[in-house]
Amino acid sequence: MASATRGLLACSSRRASQIIARQSTRSCQRGLSTTAPLRDEEDRPKRPAAAPPSYKNYLPKGLDKQFEKEFNETQAQQLEALSAQLKHLNLDAAEEALRNKKQAIPWSKREHSEDNDIRNFRITGSPGFWAEGEPRMGPDEDFYGDDITSHGHGELELHRELREYARLAAWELPLLSHLAKPFELPKQPFRFRYTSYLGESHPAANKVVVEFAVADLPNLTQLQKDKLIKLAGPRYNPSTDVVKMSCELFDTLPQNKRSLAETINKLIKEAKDPKDTFADVPFDFRHHKPTVRHEFPKEWIMTAERKKYLEEKRALLAKTEDERLQGGNIVDGQKIIESALPFTTPEPEPVMVSGPRGKKLR
Repeated sequence: MASATRGLLACSSRRASQIIARQSTRSCQRGLSTTAPLRDEEDRPKRPAAAPPSYKNYLPKGLDKQFEKEFNETQAQQLEALSAQLKHLNLDAAEEALRNKKQAIPWSKREHSEDNDIRNFRITGSPGFWAEGEPRMGPDEDFYGDDITSHGHGELELHRELREYARLAAWELPLLSHLAKPFELPKQPFRFRYTSYLGESHPAANKVVVEFAVADLPNLTQLQKDKLIKLAGPRYNPSTDVVKMSCELFDTLPQNKRSLAETINKLIKEAKDPKDTFADVPFDFRHHKPTVRHEFPKEWIMTAERKKYLEEKRALLAKTEDERLQGGNIVDGQKIIESALPFTTPEPEPVMVSGPRGKKLR
């Protein structure tokens, strides 16, 4: 009796296989290039040329014949004018023109129908510094290394600048005398000063400075002037008796000038206030450091007697020096050295002479 295992193997061999075999499908191989295939120019079919647009498509039906008639007449006139102009190009007409001593077609009144017929070619731009005074630019000269250095050219440029200012001083400055005005005393004690940086942006461009002398202020007593000096504080210069103030709080010059004017008005108003005259307050000038100027001593001033004395003294010294030189009292160091050294004769210094390169001297 067959075993169960053998029976199962026998049954499996009799049954049809349920696994469907994979069929190989043909696939077209794609090239690596992405360029579309192009047809040869000879194999391409020739397309018929597009017909020119007709004016009849844009006209009403009733105006076709009338426009065509007018168009034909205008075209005929243009052709006649063109044939008359081209008559000179004919060989027979050219020979006839030569017999009549006509060299070319005459230009009718030298007129042009449009401005585009003539083109003006203008050279734009300057030729440059090196082309000044020359009709055209030629080849560069050969350089042999005989030119001066850049420092020398700088010295020449400085010399040219000095000569230019010398010419201005000689010829232009005398003409400014016609613009001179006589000096007039100022009518107000305040002197405002502004600083301009010639268009350059600078933080001190809006600064305004005012100066005034306390003695020039009108309608003030001596007590009021002293009070004004004490109120001004370190802005007062006791050497010149001038009060100097400045303002740059605002962005514009008129605003800063207005602020200074208000400050001066407040100072004058406080100086005229009789409630407190500051008579018991001493002056404080510790902020001012006066410049010490030493006067030339009167004893050192050159007089005629002093000049005569100095000349006699110099002549006596020169005479004494000459006597010492002639008498041998002056020690000459060069002579002492020559006499102290032993007498020797100069010997020639030997010079080594070598043979040709790579060979010894015999």
